[in-house]
Amino acid sequence: MISKRIFVAGMAVTILFSACKTKDLKMNRDKEEVAAAKKIVVYQVFTRLFGNKNTTNKPWGTIEENGVGKFDDFTDKALHEIKDLGVTYVWYTGVPHHALVRDYTAYGISNDDPEVVKGRAGSPYAVKDYYNVNPDLAVNPANRLQEFETLIARTHKAGLKVIIDIVPNHIARKYEGKSNPEGVRDFGADDNVTVEYSKNNNFYYIPNQHFQIPDGDIPLNGEKSPLVDGVFDENPAKWTGNGSRKIKPDQNDWYETVKVNYGIRPDGSKDFPELPAGFDQKNYQEHFTFWQDKDVPDSWKKFKSIALYWTAKGVDGFRYDMAEMVPYEFWSYMNSAIKMKNPKAFLLAEVYNPNEYRNYIRLGKMDYLYDKVETYDKLKDIIRGKSSTDGLSEIQTRMTDIEHHMLHFLDNHDEQRLASPEFAGTPERGKSLMVVSTTISTSPTMVYFGQEVGEAGNENAGFGTRSRTSIFDYIGVPNHQRWMNEGKFDGGQLSESEKNLRDFYKRLLNFSINSPALMGSFQEIHSVNHQNTGYTDLIYSYVRWSENQKLIVVANFSSEKTSEFELKVPSDVISKWKLKEGSYVLLDQLYLQNKIYFTVKNGEGVARVKIGPSESFIYEVK
Repeated sequence: MISKRIFVAGMAVTILFSACKTKDLKMNRDKEEVAAAKKIVVYQVFTRLFGNKNTTNKPWGTIEENGVGKFDDFTDKALHEIKDLGVTYVWYTGVPHHALVRDYTAYGISNDDPEVVKGRAGSPYAVKDYYNVNPDLAVNPANRLQEFETLIARTHKAGLKVIIDIVPNHIARKYEGKSNPEGVRDFGADDNVTVEYSKNNNFYYIPNQHFQIPDGDIPLNGEKSPLVDGVFDENPAKWTGNGSRKIKPDQNDWYETVKVNYGIRPDGSKDFPELPAGFDQKNYQEHFTFWQDKDVPDSWKKFKSIALYWTAKGVDGFRYDMAEMVPYEFWSYMNSAIKMKNPKAFLLAEVYNPNEYRNYIRLGKMDYLYDKVETYDKLKDIIRGKSSTDGLSEIQTRMTDIEHHMLHFLDNHDEQRLASPEFAGTPERGKSLMVVSTTISTSPTMVYFGQEVGEAGNENAGFGTRSRTSIFDYIGVPNHQRWMNEGKFDGGQLSESEKNLRDFYKRLLNFSINSPALMGSFQEIHSVNHQNTGYTDLIYSYVRWSENQKLIVVANFSSEKTSEFELKVPSDVISKWKLKEGSYVLLDQLYLQNKIYFTVKNGEGVARVKIGPSESFIYEVK
């Protein structure tokens, strides 16, 4: 959620975080084994918006006015086109049933109070019932779970795997488990509400105090509603999702959610067993065994049950929201249990503290983390004129041992759209960023729906702000809708520039998932070239190789200047590649048109490169 990111930016490591830190462990610095044989590409779709054909986009519009997408909109044709783009996983964002402002009482669902819901459609990160799905997404809300199960099967049939969200740190202020399996007790049902903290309480309490609605935005933009009365019945008040202990949260707090208690006492100390020294070197089976006889907080058990419930339904993995606000011991406990059921489960965590990356990978048994504050932020600074390409190499060097685990992206539901004026400004300026983001490491690549056709997030949706496609409102996504073409999913309404952009993404992503070199070795050659005449501080270059493929990647981040220079490949690379003296042909693998010659002489390689604005080449040495 957007306000969440504002909060985190200002208070990067905040309440209770000290309890989640590891001791200064002696880490294995050797490069970790690459788990995947090929590149992984994740396509994030905001499920509510993907299939919406309505183009009204009235601020604060209702479903009737602005429309909403359904599970059924992911037709066989739509899924085929997603896979054909070069995608291997679909992350269906916003699937678990979350709080929203719409009357579903006819289906046994209680109404949510607009005063503790963000927007009209609600935040997908204020989950109301973890054992069911958002009724907005179903043609028949009574059969919403079955409709999602059918989508899982349809996605698998298309050759794609399924990821959904789990939000462990917080849940909706009005959580109601109407769909709990037999034996599952609701969050808070057995809590002792007379104390601030107890190990097996699911929440933190402010005893003898009533919750008060924060001052700030007028719910529903001032629309009259019998539910908007200035009161939300919560007694005693609970701590708010971001850790605020106020009975009246600030409007920038995550007031629509309450924080889940994982056995971290209010003073920050841990009320559960810690992992023994050396467990950063243990596999998930050993982690699973460790927890079998341990007494763990009730919230741990509840979330493990949730994850295993969805795993049993065929969900192939999870994206964990704000994972670093939950102790890594819990992740060891839950992730090892998931892996015991599905060793190939894809476990992705939103973690923003580089000092904790290795702990969440090695101790928390995460497969992948967001590479946000390193690679993403650096690329964004370059394209916005705040930085040069110097420093990109140092980032990769710092993460050599974990580079496969750091998922790369340029667009997602939290960030400003790549094509927005606040980021690259045009989708074409983002192309060189995308080539580098995709090819610089063995890590997975993530694309946010609409990114591949230049979606800029310009809509005034109501609660959501411009430059991000709103996750709080019912809206249409214009560029994506032109590709969707009334459900034909054939790009029939795209402009020529949008068609060309999607073609670029299709070429790049499909090359990436089939390139052995991109799962092989990396070495930057920027440092030996950046003093060359014509090689500007907006050029970046590196090599990637495997036993059977050798690549030279050159990217121009300037949107105005064509550069021409002699590109040098140093002798140590030539030696590793076992290239003999002589001349070689370099062919760009994106468009298979740009061909240049590469000469190896006296143990060094040289090629004359001419590269246009926002252009990139992935040259293969033949």
